[in-house]
Amino acid sequence: MSGKKLTCLECGQLNRVPDDRLGPAAKCGTCGARLLPEKAVEVDPAILAKAARNDDLPLVADFWAPWCGPCRMMAPEFSKAAGTLSGQARLVKLNTEDHQAAGAKYGIRGIPTMVAFAGGREVRRQSGAMSEAQIVAWVRT
Repeated sequence: MSGKKLTCLECGQLNRVPDDRLGPAAKCGTCGARLLPEKAVEVDPAILAKAARNDDLPLVADFWAPWCGPCRMMAPEFSKAAGTLSGQARLVKLNTEDHQAAGAKYGIRGIPTMVAFAGGREVRRQSGAMSEAQIVAWVRT
């Protein structure tokens, strides 16, 4: 059976989505949440780890904190980039203030930091605030 494995960013359930249904209407078989949201989704460390390990689409995580000015400036740009990249990659956010152990686990030394995962492993990272166009270009390269 062909298709893509995608972890639901809401409930953490692993879904297999047939290639012909991989679009905005793709929903989790357990909770009904959209599997390809058009904006960045806040996740917890467990869902991030499961999605990074299992998903067939690239996953890009923005490690941020509410007190960080550059993080707040980049947030709307990151969400716009999520819409632009929908179906090509999924963009998620992890609050390092709420989940400090996750920041340490992923070796986050400065924020905002974007980490791209593909094939179950980290493939690249970038620190510093970026515009939507810069984020999209970074993800696509």
